[in-house]
Amino acid sequence: MTPPPVRHFAGGDGVRLAYREVGDGPPVLLLHGFITTGSLAWLSSGHAERLAARGHRVVMADLRGHGDSSRPHDPAAYPPDVLADDALALVEHLGLGDYDLVGYSLGARTVIRMLARGATPRRAAVGGAGYGQIIHSAGSGAMFRHVLENRGRHAWGSREWLLEGFLRKTGGDPEALLLVLDTLVDTAPEQLAAIPVPTLVIEGSQDDPDSGRQLAAALQDAVFVEVPGDHIGASGTPELGDAIAGFLDRRPG
Repeated sequence: MTPPPVRHFAGGDGVRLAYREVGDGPPVLLLHGFITTGSLAWLSSGHAERLAARGHRVVMADLRGHGDSSRPHDPAAYPPDVLADDALALVEHLGLGDYDLVGYSLGARTVIRMLARGATPRRAAVGGAGYGQIIHSAGSGAMFRHVLENRGRHAWGSREWLLEGFLRKTGGDPEALLLVLDTLVDTAPEQLAAIPVPTLVIEGSQDDPDSGRQLAAALQDAVFVEVPGDHIGASGTPELGDAIAGFLDRRPG
């Protein structure tokens, strides 16, 4: 699918943020993972096209510090939970009412933060972020910090070397991305238990499916689906896209 044109909106602090749209119909907001972009996560994988073909207006945000969104280097631009602030600002900017909400990895953590803060989408889907990552988010991301702070020094073929290659592919800004990691906050178990939104939890079979099952059990109304692949590989599988599309298409009750 050809990337649609970039559109912009202002975060609550005035930072210029980007998003793209494809399709028409009931809206679904998609939030990508760390280092990647809305286009790479959702268009290149075919997930956005699948949702658009099933009658959805698909909105793909570029998180602060990523893609076509601003990448400020001032730490003051990265207060705690700012990614949820930004996503809620996009919901308000677009006037979304009866919408769905989907995120993977960092995007999944952001979705959970939005729900914990009172967002009320029709349905939500989160992938690649299990219970432990949600309740212990603050201060996490040590491996990513290591990659970003030691560029050019990773062993050939290592996971860190591969991630640095992906960083170059996406044109990522290491200084901004390090500051993004500082925005993560914990979500308490009682906050998870208070979320009433029907939620799909997805994990790769080689990622941490047990933590995904634990997250689903901690939510009021959730189902768990396991798809093939590790953390990165699972994000682009047709099975993940099919699980999301099928869940969003479910009738109430």
